[in-house]
Amino acid sequence: MSTSGAQAAAFFREVARTRIVWWVRDDDGSPAPLSISGQSAFPYWSSQTRAQRAAQLWGPQFRAVSMPLDHWRTAALPDLARNGLRVGINWSGQRLTGWDFTVGEVANRLVHALGESPHDQ
Repeated sequence: MSTSGAQAAAFFREVARTRIVWWVRDDDGSPAPLSISGQSAFPYWSSQTRAQRAAQLWGPQFRAVSMPLDHWRTAALPDLARNGLRVGINWSGQRLTGWDFTVGEVANRLVHALGESPHDQ
């Protein structure tokens, strides 16, 4: 499995366990850079430590912020879908790269990680 694949798998395992999602922002908002797929993506991380590393790489004005998993699923992900953004998952390394997914792909992977039936939603 690639490093990006391992990071993505870790994201879903860790988020299912902690029920917290992390993102990075400054006073003006959050970065939504182009992903390796060439599309704009909003990155999220599965731990405070991972998000803090990303914030440090982006600059001193950035900070890690948490969000409850349920709010992420019901509010943040639908907003991303409406805005045509993909979801970056546990981007890492000096250039903050990794996999990105559509909102639907993230929702499906999360259902699987949580052990829910697709009909539970």
